[in-house]
Amino acid sequence: MAIIRNRKGGTRPILTALETSALTHVADAYPMPSVALGRPDVSDGLYEGFKGIDVVPPELYTKYDVKRGLRNADGSGVLVGLTTISNVHGYNKTPDGVVPDEGDLIYRGYHIADLIDHAHQEDRFGYEEAAYLLITGSLPTSEQLDDFKARIDCRRQLPEGFLHIFPRTTYSQNIMNVLQRATLLLYSFDPTPDDTSPTHEIDVALSLLGRWPRTAAVAHEAAVASATGTKLLVPPAREGFSMAETLLDVLRGDQGFTHDEAMLLDVMLMLHAEHGGGNNSTFTTRVLSSSGTDAYSAYAAAIGSLKGPKHGGANAKVGAMIEDASENIEDWTDEDQVAAYLTEVVSGRGFDGSGLIYGLGHAVYTLSDPRAVIIKKYARKLAREKGRDDKLALLENIEKLGPEVMRDVRGVTKPICANIDLYTGFVYSMLGIPADMYTSIFAMARLAGWCAHRMEELYGAGRIIRPSYNSIMGNGDYVPMSERK
Repeated sequence: MAIIRNRKGGTRPILTALETSALTHVADAYPMPSVALGRPDVSDGLYEGFKGIDVVPPELYTKYDVKRGLRNADGSGVLVGLTTISNVHGYNKTPDGVVPDEGDLIYRGYHIADLIDHAHQEDRFGYEEAAYLLITGSLPTSEQLDDFKARIDCRRQLPEGFLHIFPRTTYSQNIMNVLQRATLLLYSFDPTPDDTSPTHEIDVALSLLGRWPRTAAVAHEAAVASATGTKLLVPPAREGFSMAETLLDVLRGDQGFTHDEAMLLDVMLMLHAEHGGGNNSTFTTRVLSSSGTDAYSAYAAAIGSLKGPKHGGANAKVGAMIEDASENIEDWTDEDQVAAYLTEVVSGRGFDGSGLIYGLGHAVYTLSDPRAVIIKKYARKLAREKGRDDKLALLENIEKLGPEVMRDVRGVTKPICANIDLYTGFVYSMLGIPADMYTSIFAMARLAGWCAHRMEELYGAGRIIRPSYNSIMGNGDYVPMSERK
């Protein structure tokens, strides 16, 4: 293994294809059944039989009072648990129904805006403080925070031999898949991986907080090396950095980063750290945790959920739409041109034909998403410094005009606000973060919330999650094989 030293004094090992599986692409020589055996008529029942049985008539959901998506008819979430971790507020429930309200996000009783503002007024990084708060329920003293950071630091290094069997053995199209497999691989290096005691649970969370940034960065570097035919440069493990600094350091390498850039990423990490027990990936964590399974399995499952385009992966869709808008709108500050573009999108003629304006709307927030409000506030300074005011103006026009277009074109009357995904890609692009890392950074930040909810489920709820499904199938008479048609 060769070593190169960067100008900051750190080292970046160079691994060749013989030294790590990360550069080895092993394609499956055996095609999928539909390719290998084709699609003759005899296979129609196998591949198309679902059409006649899986689509349930909408009126039956009303008849049996089924809460699709665990949501009530008024759009509010079905109450499935109690928590002291956070509150995602977007509306008030009254005897007359749901009343829209300004959004708020509260961690353990503290408003997220206050947590961010106080940390940044003191010119210090706040993610670790927020993570400690979420996991322990209390704001840390300076000594407790230093101890917390030191415990994460001591787990920056990946296990000996890990990079040689790094789970990019076969080519993967998504770093989230790599991060998921890497998490399950770390189970194999843990001498007591199935231990669910509080001490071990905290140790696993601290380990992943320390190791995930470098793991995801190696996956990205491997993809770059494979695409360019170069060798894999492994980011160094560096102690004493915050999560934001660590991420920028492993991604930017010798290019470096400014303090302001790291502080802006810190805001993003704090905003992504937690978002209630009902969001898909956190609920996934709670479902698996309720079964008593190990921490690695629970967090790997949460990563799989977050990867989905309807959840954390939505930021990639927003990014693609914004690029399309940038190319098709001549004057980004002209509201008429922006509205015309959005009309094409909502009508199903523009962008991907889905009729959706990605980055608008949320399951809980109605009048405003506090995360979007906060990130705009902090992103404006960097946008001005980097000459990106025009792009920010485009996003703000989409936020302003999108709901109006949806009302005029599709008759949507409920309140629709911009969600944080509308601005995530813009902020990350200003920070020089590659698009394939967006959702994995989301996962690294959300780990603090996942850990808090896993522990609340393990030591608080104490009952396996097992909702019910009402069967609406009929009974059939068994037909002997020789009589079937």
